[in-house]
Parts: sequence; C-alpha cells; structure tokens
Amino acid sequence: MSYITNPILPGFNPDPSILRVGEDYYIATSTFEWFPGVQVHHSKDLVNWKLIAHPLSRVSQLDMKGNPSSGGVWAPCLSYSDGVFYLIYTDAKSLDGWGFKDTHNYLVTATDINGEWSEPIYLNSSGFDPSLFHDDDGRKWLVNMLWDYRTGKSVFAGILLQEYSVEEKRLIGTPKNIFKGTELWATEGPHLYKRNGYYYLMTAEGGTGHHHAVTMARSKNIDGPYEVDPENPILTSRHDPTLVLQKAGHGSMVCTQYGEWYMVHLCSRPIPTTGRCILGRETAIQKMMWTDDGWFRMASGGNTPEVKVQAPDIPEHKWELEPARDDFNSDKLNIHFATLRIPLGEDIMSLKERPGYLRLKGKESLISTHRQSLVARRQQSFKYTATTCIEFNPDNFQQMAGLVCIYDRQNFYYLRVSHDEELGKCIGIVASQNMAFNQPVKDISIEGFDRVYLKVKIDYDKLQFYYSNDEENWISIGPIMDASTLSDEFCNEGTFTGAFVGICCQDMSGSNKHADFDWFEYIERE
Repeated sequence: MSYITNPILPGFNPDPSILRVGEDYYIATSTFEWFPGVQVHHSKDLVNWKLIAHPLSRVSQLDMKGNPSSGGVWAPCLSYSDGVFYLIYTDAKSLDGWGFKDTHNYLVTATDINGEWSEPIYLNSSGFDPSLFHDDDGRKWLVNMLWDYRTGKSVFAGILLQEYSVEEKRLIGTPKNIFKGTELWATEGPHLYKRNGYYYLMTAEGGTGHHHAVTMARSKNIDGPYEVDPENPILTSRHDPTLVLQKAGHGSMVCTQYGEWYMVHLCSRPIPTTGRCILGRETAIQKMMWTDDGWFRMASGGNTPEVKVQAPDIPEHKWELEPARDDFNSDKLNIHFATLRIPLGEDIMSLKERPGYLRLKGKESLISTHRQSLVARRQQSFKYTATTCIEFNPDNFQQMAGLVCIYDRQNFYYLRVSHDEELGKCIGIVASQNMAFNQPVKDISIEGFDRVYLKVKIDYDKLQFYYSNDEENWISIGPIMDASTLSDEFCNEGTFTGAFVGICCQDMSGSNKHADFDWFEYIERE
C-alpha cells in the first residue's frame, strides 16, 4: 500500500480547488497580491504534483496596482465543461476590518489549461469565494458568500446562488440566499456538487484560522432548502492543538477515474518554538467515502486531518526534478518566481539586455503597493538556503539591491548592497516588523567588490544572512533573526499569505540605477 504525505502543496498554496479531467488532476490555489495570478498544479496520481500554469498573466485580467497586502486573488475555482476550462476568482481591492469590502468576481476560460486564458468576464461584487457549478441539464450556477457590512448583522450573511448564461456571458435572474450557515459561523468557500439526486453544498466555516472547518449540507433542489449534515464538521483541527495539520478547512472534492473519493483542503503547520505557521496556509488531501445514507465522510472514520493518507489505486507518476539554481539563461522568468501586484516589463526587469543575467531597475521601496522591482519565490520548507550573485554600483544611499526574505510590505529582512558617504559601497541589513524599521547591524564597507555573493539560511524560526566576494569564504552578517515574524500569526490582523525569498532593487532617487543578478539558487535542507 502506498501513501500520500501531507501537505501535497507546501508553502503558501491556500484555498485549493481540485479538478479531474480524464486521467489528469489539477489544483488551483490563491495567490493574493502576487503576480501572475492563480497557481495551477498538475498530477497524474494525487501524490506527485508539478506547478504548470498561472492563468492570470496579463494586466487586463488582473490589475492589482495599489491593492493592499493580502488583497488580490482569493479562492479561485477551477471547473471543466464541454471541452472548456472555467476559472472563477476574486480580486479583493479593499479589506480593512469588518466594515466595507470591495471584492470583484470574474470568470476566464481556456480550451488548454496551459494555454492563453480569455479576457475576464465581470460577474458581481456581492462577496468573495465564487464557484461555478455545471449542472447535468446544461445550466450553470454561481455561488459565492454574501458580505453584509451593516451594524447588527452577520458580515458572513450566507451563500448566494445565481444562474450564469454562457450565451450572454453574464449572470441572469435574481440571486437567492440558499444557506445561512451553521453555528460555526463565517460561512464562505462554497462549492456545489451533485450525486444520486442530491445537490451537496460544501462550505468553509469558522474563519481561516485555528477554528477553521469543512461543513456539508444537501438538498433535492439546487436553491434549497438545505439539510445540514448531522455530523458537521466533516473536517477540522479546531479541537486538537497537537495535530501536525492545523487550520484545516476550505475543502474541494474529487472522484478518481476508478471511483475513489478524495478531498483537498487548506491547512497550516505551526513550528514548536513560537506556534507560528512560517509556511503560510498550505494544501493537504484526505481519502474520503460516502455513507449508506448519503453523507461525505473521511475514510478514517474521524474528522481530523491526517499526515499519511492512503494513495489511490493509480500508477505512480513522478515529475522530473527541477534544478536548484536558475542561471537566468532564458528570456522568460522561471515559473516559480512571482512579482508584487504587477508584471515587470522591460522598463523594470530584463532578461535580454545582458544575456545570462536578470537585470532589475531600481523603482519604489519595499513598502510600495505600486511599482516594486522585486522577483521572489515561495518558501516551501522549514529549512532552506537561498543564494545569489549581484553586480551593482550604487551612487547614494537611496539606491540599494540584494536578497530579501519578505512576507508583505510591513514585514521583511533585507540584505542589501548600497552606498554610504563615508564607507563607499557597503552592505547591511534593513528589517521591518509590522512597519517598525530597524538596521540590526551597522553597514560594512565592501568597496572594491565587483561582485557580491549573498546568502540566507532559514532554520525554522532562525534566519542568518551571509556575504562573500568569492562564493567560498562566507562571512555572517548581523545577528540570528526571528524568521517566524514572516507569518500570518505575527503580522497585522487581516493578513494570510506566506513568506517569500528573492531579489530586488530600489532607487528612490529616481535615477533607475540597475542591478544585475547572475543567478539565484534555492535549496531545501529537510
């Protein structure tokens, strides 16, 4: 018997939506303010997964300039009907507190999941977590949670249902609130399914933290009334803080080509020292079954997430390992890299101006929500080493470039090369914890260094920077710092993304000073 080890998509891959087309499995996950939008992973066996696509790759599909941290793409839903892939997503424009929210919902389509996706069709802005259901009579239905800002009302006001017209490319008819949720509250993340004459509504409840859960309800009619599963929640870790997989919720189900059922769901793994989840919200999978009376249950008989899960009866299909070092020899950015809010054109980033190098042209500071010259990838292991080589000749202290570990605009650790009036070319650290800036070590002169090698080692909550002029003799710089500040739990309320590591360049003098990066290497050490 073979097993799946959870999580299957580690490190900031939340809100999974799973889809099977023939013998191929796909999972779409949220990307928030990181561009391009939506990660799509592919598997042949539910065990081994490979990142293959980002459907939202154009500003015309996703314009996030100015979006707040943890705004942007929420809870995509991937579906398939009559040879067409459908992707529904939210672009969250404002999300402060419990008052107003601006959450715009869109639809894009493609006939090839790896191909170019369509221009977006606007759907509504009544809430978030939209999902499209294709009924067996050919009709299509959108569900999304309803947000109610009014005093004395529940902001999570229920699940709206409305028909979508393929011909008219818009929602038609009147939306109906079909489910107000259970006592767990915070009803969101809806998905509709149909089996044996019942419509099944799967929702996420309890909030996307330690009280998260997956709940189910069913009805003979798509618009209700919905009968709540008497054993809800069908999945949660809310009652057991000792479980490896915490925050379990936001589920999506799939049936294999051989009739086995599984559910993917969101989860997080706290580290023992601080209890913070430095890898953000991840994706796990559980083996499921249907009871004789028609309810969806974990095959284990319980309702808590398991780390080891029985794999389906499908031949194993492994993917070729990707190289740890990117030498920037392609004219396209590696699929694992992302930028903040906008794509970086030749005016900000170039892989062509100096072949074999990634050139970043200095733009706004790390706290900007508009034009950052930054390229980064997800942290996907508790222990990793990231290294890069930079050629950069700044003229003043407003010009800087280097290696950054970043959660959002308020939380980062930045090993940067800059210029000081007395030291000349120098190296030092700029850090921020919830916008409290500090420089934990005095700048050190590296005058005469043509190339500078930069390294960071992460070991759970420990972060240490290093630099070198030859890639052999490494010098530690600054103290061991607390990497667990780059987490949902530490950052200001309303943040739920994950830690990234990457390279960046700033020129706040407006001179567009550029930095050339020869390569970037990311090695997981677990």
